[in-house]
Amino acid sequence: MEVLRIGLLGVAGVMIALQFKSHKPEFGLYIGFAVCLLIFSFAVSGISSIFESMKEMEQYIGGKEVYFRILLKVIGITYICEFCSGICKDAGYSSIAGQIETFGKLSVLAAGMPILLAIIGSIQEIAG
Repeated sequence: MEVLRIGLLGVAGVMIALQFKSHKPEFGLYIGFAVCLLIFSFAVSGISSIFESMKEMEQYIGGKEVYFRILLKVIGITYICEFCSGICKDAGYSSIAGQIETFGKLSVLAAGMPILLAIIGSIQEIAG
């Protein structure tokens, strides 16, 4: 039901922004930003249940909580970069949006390096 509400909020925001686009384009842009921030706040409020589930999963893994921290960090990076990139694209600044996306990809790569190193170490132990 929450997804339906968010979807309707997004569609309503777009319809209202389109009404302003021909007369006052900046108002349409502001309405779009406001709707984006509102949807973002709804998404952030649902994160607590994800954290609880992640803590439960940590118990099954046993001592490898660093991997879950990396996973959460990567999820956060991708969501924030996608959100900011979308806003920049809507405002007509696709070059800035592209740079945000590139930075996000590099940040995900950097955050995932400890996992890659652990995998390489495990392969060397097995092969060695």
